[in-house]
Amino acid sequence: MSKINCNKLLLFGFFLTVSLSFKLFGADYYFHPRTGLDANNGLSPSQAFQSLAKIDDLNLNPGDRIFLAAGEVFSGSLIIQNFRGTPDQPLIIEPFGTGKMAKIDAAGQEAGVLIENASFVKVKKLHIQANGPGDTSGDIPMRVGVLIRSTRPGVITSNIQLEGLEIEEVFYESAGYQRGAAEVKTANGTQKYGWGIRLIANGENQQIEQVDIKDCKIRNLAHTGIKLTGNNQQSIRNVFITGNLVEKVGGPGIQMSGVKFVYVAENLVSHSGSADDSRKWGRGSGLWTWGSSMVMIEKNQFLYANGPGDSAGAHIDFNCDNIILQYNLSAYNAGGFCEILGNNYNCAYRYNVSINDGHRIKGENGAFQEGKTLWLSGYQGSKKPRKGPVNSYIYNNTIYLKKDIVSKIAIDNRSKGVLIANNIFHIEGESRLVAGDQYKPDDEMAGGLEEVLFKNNLFLHPDNWPKQALIQPENSRYGNMEFTNPGGMSLEDYIPQKVDLLRGIPIPFLPSDQFGLINGLNLEYDILGNLLGANPGIGAIKPIEKP
Repeated sequence: MSKINCNKLLLFGFFLTVSLSFKLFGADYYFHPRTGLDANNGLSPSQAFQSLAKIDDLNLNPGDRIFLAAGEVFSGSLIIQNFRGTPDQPLIIEPFGTGKMAKIDAAGQEAGVLIENASFVKVKKLHIQANGPGDTSGDIPMRVGVLIRSTRPGVITSNIQLEGLEIEEVFYESAGYQRGAAEVKTANGTQKYGWGIRLIANGENQQIEQVDIKDCKIRNLAHTGIKLTGNNQQSIRNVFITGNLVEKVGGPGIQMSGVKFVYVAENLVSHSGSADDSRKWGRGSGLWTWGSSMVMIEKNQFLYANGPGDSAGAHIDFNCDNIILQYNLSAYNAGGFCEILGNNYNCAYRYNVSINDGHRIKGENGAFQEGKTLWLSGYQGSKKPRKGPVNSYIYNNTIYLKKDIVSKIAIDNRSKGVLIANNIFHIEGESRLVAGDQYKPDDEMAGGLEEVLFKNNLFLHPDNWPKQALIQPENSRYGNMEFTNPGGMSLEDYIPQKVDLLRGIPIPFLPSDQFGLINGLNLEYDILGNLLGANPGIGAIKPIEKP
């Protein structure tokens, strides 16, 4: 081969390598709101684009990256529609420059970031704010920090990652707007609100899969912090919500409907249902599920939930199955600790620590529901007859209530399959039976519940369970566990000193339960699992792995 032909071959190989390299890594597009120009090519910081709207003109390909100038404020909305990436070549959106975040001010927009009918998109380290004003045209139904949406039947929105975002001050209305007093009594609110992160696939043949929401901070907005809205076929699946902070939101901290296979872990949710701004809804549990299957909720903290109804640490609304709450800390939530509504199957609260939950008193400060330590309700919607939850497992929980909080219990007589075992009920004050009161009271405690195993619980004294309740504990133990620091706000405060009082029993399947719980029943013979399981740093019980 001649030297010229050899050189040509080498040169061809060089260009082929460069071409493949460019194909592999894609193009980088830079944006700067002050020094950029939309007439630039956007391929370097010195040639940055200016406006987020310029993204719509780009022919984005797998492996492309969008860089927003750190420490700068972009107005408008960052919209990604119909992008199809690959596992090795996702679209990445993140800041460039110093260690600061890039900020998006989406006032007046539907969303700060909209990802629609797209796949393999990663969004990192953005600060998003959208503080009003309302849309005078009426075309915008809501305002959202990050909205992930499926609208095209048969096109799956999938493999979306949100990491290290800060979302705050998201309101549809301008400051000073006053919501009517009746709005908080509706099921989810009827007006327009601001939301943190929303996933929506509630139409026919719409689907969202493989979404990872981690290490985000969501604060001070009108309604729910993280909300998943699927359809009756549970069209939102395989979602991981981990390591997030959600605080002072006007609605629930985390809420999901129409979902399957969701993992929620190591999140801190504080002051959900906040009413410190007249634009906020003012009601919300730390987390709640509806119409959902196979959801594992573990090692979270649910604190200070507020509101006249619901507003538990975490509750299971109707039409769910296999919702497991374990190793969570629940404290000072107005609505209570354990709430399982109607037509639910194989749900469990286990290895949780509850501190002063359920302090709300019906009739005071607008409250239309009692706060409750434990509530099993037959409510499955206002147009359907009561149908109690089936196969509810409540075991190895530690429940502490100080003297001035009344422990209230409500159990619908249509409940079928109830296991309450190996729990510590350290209730210093009064215990009382109350009616379940989800819009209208459940049946009075008459008739008989089927398949009840209520035994081997440790009570501070014999009056810790109301004598009027239809089900009564058997083989109970009584005594003061002498916690390390009762009334404290850490798991370590509830390590029992009198371990000689701890004698657990194996947890069996309920008689008609042919399925059990996801990841098994975690059979532990020692009631000490109440605390040891709650924090891997305290004991040796291995946490259950992701489903």
